[in-house]
Amino acid sequence: MAIVVPEKYNIPLYLFHQGENAHAYEFFGSHKDTVDGKSGVIFRCWAPHAKSVSIVGDFNHWDRTQHYMNKISDGGIWELFVPGIKQYDNYKYSVEATDGLIKLKADPYGYHMELRPNTATKFYDLDGYEWKDSKYMEKLNSANVYESPLNIYEMNIGSWKKSGENYLSYHMLADELIPYLTEMGYTHVELMPIGEYPFDGSWGYQQIGYFAPTSRFGTPHDFMYFIDRCHQAGIGVIVDWVPAHFPKDAAGLYEWDGESCYEYADPFKREHKNWGTHIFNWGLPEVQSFLVSNANYWIDKYHIDGLRVDAVASMLYLDYDRRDGEWRLNNKGGKENLEAIAFLQKLNAAVFKEHPNILMIAEESTAWPMVTKPADIGGLGFNFKWNMGWMNDMLRYMSMDPLGRPYNHNLVTFSFYYAFSENFVLPISHDEVVYGKCSMLDKMGGPREYRFHSMRTFLGYMMAHPGKKLMFMGQEFAQYKEWNFQSQLDWEVMEFEPHYKYFQYVKAINKFYKETPALWECDTSWEGFHWISAEDNQNSVIAFRRIAKNKDEIIVVCNFQPVRHEIYEIGVPYYADYEEIFSSDDVKFGGSGISNGTVTAKDQPMHEEQYRIALDIPPMSAIFLKPKNIRDPKDDEPKPEAASNEIPAETAPEAAAVEEKAAPEVKPEVTEENTAAPEDKAEAPEETTEIPEVKAEAPEVKEEVPQAAPAAPVNTPSAKPPVKNQPHSGKKKRGKKR
Repeated sequence: MAIVVPEKYNIPLYLFHQGENAHAYEFFGSHKDTVDGKSGVIFRCWAPHAKSVSIVGDFNHWDRTQHYMNKISDGGIWELFVPGIKQYDNYKYSVEATDGLIKLKADPYGYHMELRPNTATKFYDLDGYEWKDSKYMEKLNSANVYESPLNIYEMNIGSWKKSGENYLSYHMLADELIPYLTEMGYTHVELMPIGEYPFDGSWGYQQIGYFAPTSRFGTPHDFMYFIDRCHQAGIGVIVDWVPAHFPKDAAGLYEWDGESCYEYADPFKREHKNWGTHIFNWGLPEVQSFLVSNANYWIDKYHIDGLRVDAVASMLYLDYDRRDGEWRLNNKGGKENLEAIAFLQKLNAAVFKEHPNILMIAEESTAWPMVTKPADIGGLGFNFKWNMGWMNDMLRYMSMDPLGRPYNHNLVTFSFYYAFSENFVLPISHDEVVYGKCSMLDKMGGPREYRFHSMRTFLGYMMAHPGKKLMFMGQEFAQYKEWNFQSQLDWEVMEFEPHYKYFQYVKAINKFYKETPALWECDTSWEGFHWISAEDNQNSVIAFRRIAKNKDEIIVVCNFQPVRHEIYEIGVPYYADYEEIFSSDDVKFGGSGISNGTVTAKDQPMHEEQYRIALDIPPMSAIFLKPKNIRDPKDDEPKPEAASNEIPAETAPEAAAVEEKAAPEVKPEVTEENTAAPEDKAEAPEETTEIPEVKAEAPEVKEEVPQAAPAAPVNTPSAKPPVKNQPHSGKKKRGKKR
C-alpha cells in the first residue's frame, strides 16, 4: 500500500531528509494538538529501519498494542495523535526492529525526562514562560563579541555547592550563583552539559536527552528561569554541547530502530572504544538536521549565549584514539573525516545565519588550521577556539622549579607568536583539575611558600595575554583538592588567610580586566599587542604592551622567578610618567607590597623603543603600568632662570655701557701690597645690586667627594632585536577521554 505524505508535511520533511531542517524539533517529538475537537498530543519520530513503532506510557499501562503509530513517509517517519495526554506524563517509543526485537526508546526530541536512573521521556509543553531579559537580548544583538570582555566561569552545577546532601535546584542556583558571579566580576558562566544524562560520572558528556535539560535540578521552565535571571544580571550563559558521540544506554540513541540509525554503520568509524560511545553519522542528512536543530533549540528556546562544542578533534580525525588497522584513509587518501568537516561548516553557517552574535566555541586540541575562519574560505566556521597549546605549555612551565625556567623560556613566549592565527579562548578547564591531575595550586612548582605568588603571577599573565578567558570553579580561591563531581567545592578553605587573599586578588583582577579595554578590545589582531622584551630568559621576565582601539595602552611586566629586581629597565614607547595601576604583589593579595608608584621615562632608547624606564620588580609577580602625561623630553629640561632683580628699561643703556666696560676688565687679586688704586685711573663705580660684580679672582674649584656609582640594571639592553622563538615543528594531538 502506497504511503501518502500529508501535504502540510512536504516542506519540513523534504528539508529534514536534505539535512537542511534547522528547526526539526518543531515537527518531531511530542506537541500539543487538537483533532476532531479532542485535545491531546501528536507524536512523531524517525525510525527508517523499524517494522513497527508504538507509543507506551503511563496513559496506556505501557501496552504497545494500544497506540501503534502510522508510517507517513518512505523515509521512515512515524506519527500518532493520542488524546488526553497531560503535562509530565511519562512515555517511550516501543520500536520493533527488523529481527523482531522490541526496544523501548526515549524520545530523541523530547523536552523533559525522568530523573535518573529512570529514562522515560515526559510530555512537557514549553510554552507559557514569560521572559524578562529583553534589554539584555537587545544589547547582545548590537554587541561585537570579538571586541567585548569575555571572562568565563566554567562550572558543574551538581558539585559547585549543595543544599545538605541535595543538589541546588535551578531556582536556588539563581539565588546563590548570580550574586557570586556579579561580585567576582565574571562576564559569562559556562555550564557543563545540560542535556539529560543517566550516569553522573560522565559529567553530562554522555547524553540520552539532547533536547531535555537535566531534571536533576528542575523542569525546563526552571532552567529558563535560571538563564533569565542571569541575563537580567548582565551575565551570559554558555552550554557545553556534545555532537561528537553518545552512550550505548538502551534508552538512548544507540541503534535506535534496531540498526545503526544516528551512528555510523561502518565499523571503522562507528565507535570510540576507550570512551564506550558511538559516533554520530555526520554524513547522514537526517542526523545533520537533528544536530543543527538541537543547537538552534538551545538558543531559540532557552536564550543561551553560546555553545562550547566538545571534542572537536575526535570528530576531525579518522585515526583519533585508534590503533593501526582500526581506521582507513578517506577517499582522498587522508586521515581527515570529510563528513565531519562538512557538518561543522554547515552547523556554524546555519547557526550564525539566525544568530550572528552567538558564541560558537570549539574545543579543538590539535593544530587544525582555520578553525575560526569562515566556512566559505575553507574554515570550520567557529568564532572562537580553546587555546589548548597555550594551556599545555603554561601548565608545564608553571609546574617547573624556577631554577629550570630559564631553559624553557619559549614555553611562556611561544603562544604570543600564533596568538592571532585564530580567535582564542585561554582555558583552565575542568579537565586540568580533575582527579589525578592536581589542583592548580598543587601544579605550581618551586617552594611551597611561593605557590600563591605563582598562582597570582600566572593569572596576571593569563589576563594580559591576548585571548578571552576561562577558569574552572574552585580555582578562584585556590582549592587544595582536585575536582570531585560527587562533592561540593571546598569553600571552607576561605577561612585561611592565603586562600582568602587570593580570592580577593581574583576578584580585583577580574574587575581590572573588565574595566581595561586594552586587555580585550583587540584580542584578535596584532594591533592590540606589541612585544617590549621577550628574550630575558636568564631572569624569566617578559614585558609587552596591550593596546585598545583608541590607542590607550598598558604595559605588562611578568617575573616568573622568586627574585626581586630592584633596578630593571625596559623600553617604553613614550616619554611619559608610568603609573603602576595594578600589581599581583599588593599586600592585600598576600604579596610583599613592593610598588613602583609612578616612574618617569628616560630619554634613552632600549628594546627598540625610543625611551626607557627603571622598575623595581617584585619576586614572582605581574605588574601593570599606564602611561600618563605623555610629552616631549624637552618639556622637562631646566628653564633658564630670570635675573632676581630686573633692570628698569630706562637704565638699560647705562647699565649696558657699564657692563661693557667692566666685563673685559680682570682685576688682580687684592693684597696688602696693592691696596691702593692707581692714581691715573678713574674711581671705580659704586657697586650696586642691579649689576653683578665681576670678580677678578679665578673661578673657584670645588673639591668633589667621590660618590658610589649607581647600581646597574639587572638586565643588559640588547643592541639587537629580540631573537624570536622558532615555531614548533608541530604540536601533538591533544585529546581527552570521557
